[in-house]
Amino acid sequence: MFEGFARVWTPLVPLRSLARGPVGVQLAGEHLAVFLGAGGAPGVLVDRCPHRGVRLSLGRVTPEGCLECPFHGWSFGTDGTNRRVPLNPKARLDTLGATSLPARIIGDFVWVYTDPAGDPPGEPMVPETLTDPSLARIIVERTWNCHWTRAMENMLDSPHLPFVHRKTIGRFVSRYMKPDSEMVVHWEDTDFGGTTHALMDGRDGGGRLDFHRPNVMTLHIPIPKMRLKIHALVVPIDATHTRLFVVGARSFLKWKGFTSLFEGNAAKIADEDRDVVESSWPKEVPHPSEEHSVGSDRATLAFRRYYLETLKDSSAG
Repeated sequence: MFEGFARVWTPLVPLRSLARGPVGVQLAGEHLAVFLGAGGAPGVLVDRCPHRGVRLSLGRVTPEGCLECPFHGWSFGTDGTNRRVPLNPKARLDTLGATSLPARIIGDFVWVYTDPAGDPPGEPMVPETLTDPSLARIIVERTWNCHWTRAMENMLDSPHLPFVHRKTIGRFVSRYMKPDSEMVVHWEDTDFGGTTHALMDGRDGGGRLDFHRPNVMTLHIPIPKMRLKIHALVVPIDATHTRLFVVGARSFLKWKGFTSLFEGNAAKIADEDRDVVESSWPKEVPHPSEEHSVGSDRATLAFRRYYLETLKDSSAG
């Protein structure tokens, strides 16, 4: 299970997507059923009933907060335990459970740990701007035809800004760019992953990128006396598809009337990246020796080292 993406915490779906009942979602090749149980607790089950293999996400959430299979009505709690087998009062419920995964509600998302066996060694390390109740947030969702590692590297790559985003956020870089300019990229390992910032000809514009292992980026945009953060949550669907959530968090213009404005800007920036990332070959980031890299690739190479050494060969039972 979860080949190449095992034993990590990851955002899975926005909490708002569960308002009308369970949803089916694919994560790193595995089909999962996500629902809200008793008291709003999150449940993530392998989307396969242990009885006849039916997708549990096609069912409903019962008044008791269980996920009911649409085929024969078997009901499962958020921990996967079987709570009811209709028409079979003597059934041994303790032997008829579904496979569950550890799940949490953090901020506006359901997070899941990609290993059904045992307890996670720790809790998700989440950027505080994804949970700060004083900030207004927007969520833009996209699906890209790429391996998630290519999308993740793109989010940590500063040198592409004045080219791919020359009409949007890249303008703030290109205005200082000369034919002989040099960009120096700094990377610092942290307990959550790493932080990077780029200097153009020695000039520090004040922005930085944080990488939260395994798949979250936070862009800190410097604005005096205000907070504006852009997050990229890069979630693998399968070997050739990635689900991208762009989450903007701001301390200003928090009225709902401005929501569509900020959503539109976030979507435009994300869509500028799409064609470039989808064209990358091979689909999955290769070993650094198979591509030519330069000094300004320091941050992306740091991510690549983490992926190749920690995640690429991982799998769960």
